[in-house]
Amino acid sequence: MRVLITGITGFVGSHLAEFALAQGAEVVGSLRWRSKTEHVEHLRDRISLVDGDLRDLLSVRALLAEAQPDYIVHLAAQSFVQASWQTPTETLSTNAICQLNLFEGMRQLGSKARFIVIGSSEEYGLVYPDELPVRETNPLRPLSPYAVSKVTQDLMGYQYFKSYGMHIVRARAFNHEGPRRGETFATSNFAKQVAEIEAGLREPVVLVGDLKPTRDFSDVRDIVRGYWTLLERGTPGEVYNLCSGVDWSIERVLNFYVGKSTAPRIEVRQDPTRLRPSDVPILRGSREKIETTLGWRPTIPLETTLTDLLEYWRRRIRSRAS
Repeated sequence: MRVLITGITGFVGSHLAEFALAQGAEVVGSLRWRSKTEHVEHLRDRISLVDGDLRDLLSVRALLAEAQPDYIVHLAAQSFVQASWQTPTETLSTNAICQLNLFEGMRQLGSKARFIVIGSSEEYGLVYPDELPVRETNPLRPLSPYAVSKVTQDLMGYQYFKSYGMHIVRARAFNHEGPRRGETFATSNFAKQVAEIEAGLREPVVLVGDLKPTRDFSDVRDIVRGYWTLLERGTPGEVYNLCSGVDWSIERVLNFYVGKSTAPRIEVRQDPTRLRPSDVPILRGSREKIETTLGWRPTIPLETTLTDLLEYWRRRIRSRAS
């Protein structure tokens, strides 16, 4: 079995590559010439990496022809919500066009690969209290350019399934964290700041944005196991939430890190540049559909996930200082 992972050098892509290898799959990863490969260096002798530009259909066709995949997991994207406010055009065009080219390449080449659309809980956007926990049937009310781009990918997947009978399953993953998480994301950024304070590299102040929103967090290692489950046994055309069903406030996450810190004291200070024009106040998902039909559920407690992420940053900062 061969799996093609776009965005393999990223946070989720690297964890998925590890999981796929453990299942005995051959792994092919696509990357841009300028992609940083630090997350997959330890896998270099076990995976194949192919340069390509997902924004160019001819490049995508060449990638598909070389990879000859049985499974395709499309993770390459502009995935930072905050950045989408500054670059809405790039966010929408990158996320929509790259997936469209993959679908068109598959259609033109007659590929029978199983494809998973990587959606997001951000698609739900404005959720009312009586709609919690959020089910897959909930209305989509996106509140950011990023969320709109993911709705586009989601519905595009449904359209290609209906129009061409392609084996496409859609996932809406809620927040997932763990080692290698990009430092622009709140959980990882907090962990990095705390680790830098412990190492004496910054004053004992953690800069934050809005701490009030709550999110449904899972461990990335549970999420990639969920993606694999959907590739193997998900029903084409269907959409599935991947979530824990438990929400934590951003403030609770921060307090967890402060409580874990070895620093004698840490001040919390709001940074206005970290505030968004609008934000989703609460997201808590229902995993009932995927748990009932496919048996998937998360197994790693968030406390373990956050501790692993803090240790990841402590190791990185120690290695830089040495």
